[in-house]
Amino acid sequence: MASMATLFTAKTSFPSHSLSRTFDSHFAPSLKVTLSVNPKRMARPRLRVSGGLIEPDGGKLVELLVEESQRDGKMREALSLPRIKLSRIDLEWVHVLSEGWASPLCGFMRESEFLQTLHFNSLRLGDGSFVNMSLPIVLAIDDAQKLRIGESKSVALFDQQGDPVAILKDIEIYKHPKEERIARTWGTTAPGLPYVEEAISHAGNWLIGGDLEVINPIRYNDGLDHFRLSPAKLREEFTRRNADAVFAFQLRNPVHNGHALLMTDTRKRLLEMGYKNPVLLLHPLGGYTKADDVPLSWRMRQHEKVLEDGVLDPETTVVSIFPSPMHYAGPTEVQWHAKARINAGANFYIVGRDPAGMGHPVEKRDLYDADHGKKVLSMAPGLERLNILPFKVAAYDKTQGKMAFFDPSRPQDFLFISGTKMRTLARNKENPPDGFMCPGGWKVLVEYYDSLVSSSNDRVHEAAPA
Repeated sequence: MASMATLFTAKTSFPSHSLSRTFDSHFAPSLKVTLSVNPKRMARPRLRVSGGLIEPDGGKLVELLVEESQRDGKMREALSLPRIKLSRIDLEWVHVLSEGWASPLCGFMRESEFLQTLHFNSLRLGDGSFVNMSLPIVLAIDDAQKLRIGESKSVALFDQQGDPVAILKDIEIYKHPKEERIARTWGTTAPGLPYVEEAISHAGNWLIGGDLEVINPIRYNDGLDHFRLSPAKLREEFTRRNADAVFAFQLRNPVHNGHALLMTDTRKRLLEMGYKNPVLLLHPLGGYTKADDVPLSWRMRQHEKVLEDGVLDPETTVVSIFPSPMHYAGPTEVQWHAKARINAGANFYIVGRDPAGMGHPVEKRDLYDADHGKKVLSMAPGLERLNILPFKVAAYDKTQGKMAFFDPSRPQDFLFISGTKMRTLARNKENPPDGFMCPGGWKVLVEYYDSLVSSSNDRVHEAAPA
């Protein structure tokens, strides 16, 4: 991810207001605006920005945490039910569901929801409307677990330590079509897809869905739980800061100054559009990631240095962790990333080159077309209320000594520092050009790679998943 495109088209609708707006903007002072005005106000049509946060999908957050007064009783109930042991990724999905990131889902998907997600990337609500849902949120079980469940209508979900986490009620068990799931989610069944290898290939041949009751808030006790703000908590924070626009930026890498340029420039453009206090949600992905990504704890240390060094303004930036696991499923997955941020209150979503993409696991090429993610987001059913802000590559401008928007008229002036190049520099304790990353943030990255090096043979160990 690098820099803001000078051209974007965003459609915004505000159900609580009587007019809608369509922006066709080059981020220039003048905007082409199409107004659709309530006939009763035809005498004084005017453009105005939203005064409140965007509504969650389905109209309200679906939080699945039981009331504190009921927790002891639910704990006893869980101990009496057939048990399913959750993997780390399963627990992350329980976390996602419990806080309402997947609203209006009420638990792990039953077959009808699974099929709608797989084939339509959306869910039809009771009133006939649609919400976006591009990734299956499912729980797999094997033959032995299915047999143990028998005729029970409820099961208990336990963590790896043997503690009860949740109860799944009114359950439905159905076949797990792994090949079809993989093909439709990733567009390939090539071997080596990280999430597939981790969570699907060796999973059970059955899926179990139902209504989820989560007994206690999910905690990881890794020193980062205070960063894991739920959608409700984020909405409270945005309200406290009097935000009239929230723009979300997801990343799973360290923040360099090209990212910062994008985020600060976005805020500037939103102010020019008439918003009074746009707030940035810097929202790193905190669930499962592949082994060569920088682990979450190190990324959070680096992000803190970015704020400490003043690269981003702490007064207009909220840093939080998005608990979802990472699929690396390109245009399919980026819809999930955008949809979840609606539930957190964001009405602008920044999307870059090849979002949620990765290299092909077998061939030497990108798995997805680099432009398809932003194109899909602009057309995806259920995301019409979200403003999509696409951007193109930023690079190091040698004439200015800093990261800048790439100018194709003078390509010789720009230096492209890839993720591979950045990692190589950090491993070798070499400094990038001044202005590429704040010194404090770069120091954290060097310390991370240094921590992987064995003192005996100077060998870099494989990074652990975040």
